[in-house]
Amino acid sequence: MRLDKFLKVSRLIKRRTVANEACDAGRVLVNDKPAKASVKVKQGDIIEIQFGTRTVKVEVLDIKDTTKKEEAGDLFKYL
Repeated sequence: MRLDKFLKVSRLIKRRTVANEACDAGRVLVNDKPAKASVKVKQGDIIEIQFGTRTVKVEVLDIKDTTKKEEAGDLFKYL
């Protein structure tokens, strides 16, 4: 699954366009490498997102095309 779509489906970032912009600005790392929005994400990948002064680091546990709001947290684990 594309990185920008995973960020939206997992609700780490609310909108896909915002996820795209964060990737283009170099604020998203996958396995410690700067990632474009088109990077394929798989289980076990470590995603690091920089929100201003705060950094969020998560591990991908599952990949689904769609998910309910309550189940979105099951797709990743905070590190």
